[in-house]
Amino acid sequence: MFGCLVASRLPQTNLQQVSETQFLFQLGHAAQINHICVFMLGTTPFPEGYAATVHFFWPGKGFQLLGMISNDKPSAIFRLRGHFTSSSDSSFSQHTSNDDLTALLGISVEPIDSVRSQISAMPPSKDPTTSAVTTAEKIAQHLFTYLSSFFPDPSRLAPDAVVPMAAIKKWYDVFLGKVRASGGTAFLDQ
Repeated sequence: MFGCLVASRLPQTNLQQVSETQFLFQLGHAAQINHICVFMLGTTPFPEGYAATVHFFWPGKGFQLLGMISNDKPSAIFRLRGHFTSSSDSSFSQHTSNDDLTALLGISVEPIDSVRSQISAMPPSKDPTTSAVTTAEKIAQHLFTYLSSFFPDPSRLAPDAVVPMAAIKKWYDVFLGKVRASGGTAFLDQ
């Protein structure tokens, strides 16, 4: 009834039926997965009024809802890279190497109203491009704020105002120190 395709791999054929309405795919070498496509084979449609939720199980993080498929939307592609990584889960990485990591893809057939309710409760997904632009803007604003502190009235900066390279180097060193100490750029939101 379902198929699974991990980008750059052969289609998954190891579907396991866990219950009458629940199915699993085991995904080996999971740390190397970037994108995954889940689809209906087209041989058996969902019964009227039913659809399926798609979940991803990452060891140490449990099952996470990715999205849905239905008769009207028989396939979906999900980006996993950046959302599920073992580097931040030290408790799991102590027990296995990334090469041995196996994750699970779960499919649960449910009444369509229940599926829609779960999907609407999902936090809005972040477009990686928008997120990168926002972060870049915050970094640029941080640099501008720092450099403008060298002038008595930053609102009246002359177009040819000069800032010593040593000041930019100092900002760079301090900025990278904050990134490393906080594990990212979250401090820019404070």
